[in-house]
Amino acid sequence: MNTTQAKYVTVYTEANPNPNSLKFVLNTMLVPEGVTFDFPDKQTAHKSTLVTELFDNFDFVQRVFVMNNFITVTKNENVTWQDIASNVKEHIKKYFEEGKVLLVPNVLKEYAEELNNENEPEINKRIKQILDEYIKPAVEGDGGAISFLSFENGIVTVQLQGACSGCPSSSMTLKAGIENLLKRMIPEVQTVVAENM
Repeated sequence: MNTTQAKYVTVYTEANPNPNSLKFVLNTMLVPEGVTFDFPDKQTAHKSTLVTELFDNFDFVQRVFVMNNFITVTKNENVTWQDIASNVKEHIKKYFEEGKVLLVPNVLKEYAEELNNENEPEINKRIKQILDEYIKPAVEGDGGAISFLSFENGIVTVQLQGACSGCPSSSMTLKAGIENLLKRMIPEVQTVVAENM
């Protein structure tokens, strides 16, 4: 069993623009800075014992997103956070207080190998740099993340994760914020679309 010494863990919640998502913030880093893990369903949860437990123990959980020192849980619309937030919070707190690790072995190593693409076109690097510098901090503050997927024929395709996935205001953010900024800074960009939105 992957355990380390038990420790004191605090967890508090933060609301975000998506009423079905809640951000559970811990007093410890869960993954390295800027690394994200999105679990859109139970089938993808095998990389994390905690995420598997959240899907198994709470039938209202629809999606789990992990970044830095927070976990964003998206629920279905049949329950209110008022009724369930404390149970999810306690489960997360107990899990980490028992010294358990978030990810199964080698997941971070595989993640790093996927990111290390030296042959990437220069324009892709410029788009990623703008997303990292101007967009990501605001999106992360709301319990979500944005990642660059591709740039082809003037179209930037991104993926919205965590609280941003399925958020009512995400399409406005995408067009009014992200698209306008990228078009202004990189003339080759004509439009921005989100995968699975």
